[in-house]
Amino acid sequence: MVSAKVRIKNPTGLHLRPAGEFYDAAVRFGSKVMVEKVSENKLISANAKSVLSILGACIKSGDEITIICDGEDEEEALREMVRIVEDGLGE
Repeated sequence: MVSAKVRIKNPTGLHLRPAGEFYDAAVRFGSKVMVEKVSENKLISANAKSVLSILGACIKSGDEITIICDGEDEEEALREMVRIVEDGLGE
């Protein structure tokens, strides 16, 4: 299992289109890909391979998230997931 913290840069956070971009990247890998954020002292987890789960996490611009990958291609998956967030999720 590997993980990295990254800050959401795009101005609208993970609304439908960026959540779709995030999902599209996650499903290309065999590894389990999860996203976590802390909000009001509560840990919120989302399955990155589910658009509804991502949207349900209510990830906003400026939020710091932790991307966690676990599986046979976890290193590659983590690099790609961090890259797309740092690149602004297509915005």
